[in-house]
Amino acid sequence: MSVQSSIEGKTLVISGGTRGIGKAIVYEFAEAGANVAFTYHSNEEEAKKIAEDLEKNYHIKARYYQLNILEPETYKEVFKQIDEDFNEINFFISNAIISGRAVVGGYGKFMRLKPRGLNNIYTATVVAFVIGAQEAAKRIEKAGGGSIISISSTGNLVYIENYAGHGTNKAAVEAMVRYAAAELGSMGIRVNAVSGGPIDTDALKAFTNYEEVKQKVVELSPLGRMGEPKDLAGACLFLCSEKADWITGQTLIIDGGTTFK
Repeated sequence: MSVQSSIEGKTLVISGGTRGIGKAIVYEFAEAGANVAFTYHSNEEEAKKIAEDLEKNYHIKARYYQLNILEPETYKEVFKQIDEDFNEINFFISNAIISGRAVVGGYGKFMRLKPRGLNNIYTATVVAFVIGAQEAAKRIEKAGGGSIISISSTGNLVYIENYAGHGTNKAAVEAMVRYAAAELGSMGIRVNAVSGGPIDTDALKAFTNYEEVKQKVVELSPLGRMGEPKDLAGACLFLCSEKADWITGQTLIIDGGTTFK
């Protein structure tokens, strides 16, 4: 069975599907024939545009839902809405991140880190993964099993300036992935993380030292380029397919070889 044939006709739920890595994943799965339910934070117009484009060009079902991952308990209501639109759920990807004012005190030098910013990043990274995966797991089990993925970052392996708050929470979510994998396997659910870094997205461009980071990545990578959102999207498609049926509790690093040099 090909990767596409084991994805076609199934349903993906993903948080943060309107830009960057999330948007690339949405299109990757739609191209493979999967139905897609994705969340957005504030740009409903963009979410609607993407859903209409997916249905027109890939002939799949696409729906969008508002979610603030700083309020992860609201995942429960979002999944109830998804239940009304889709017969079953097969895959869940926790991707959405926070930026801007919400990370003040969490994005910066070690001596400038503050509890509020750090707690916000933990909520959006770890707690949101837990609540989202719990809700998804109940439904994936009913569908006969499937896959759950958390998007992570190699910033928990190597030093990235101002990234301590994010990097430590990505390490935490990877640990949570392993715990989830150990306990959800009996439900027919595989749980993995896809760790990218750094990937050329709007979120990375918001870094104050973006140009420096980009230049360093190009220098470090044997492939001589920055990572693109589509690089992570392909890895997620593979991990959700039957080609990855014996892979669980793992972190797949997509970094262009930048962390081994």
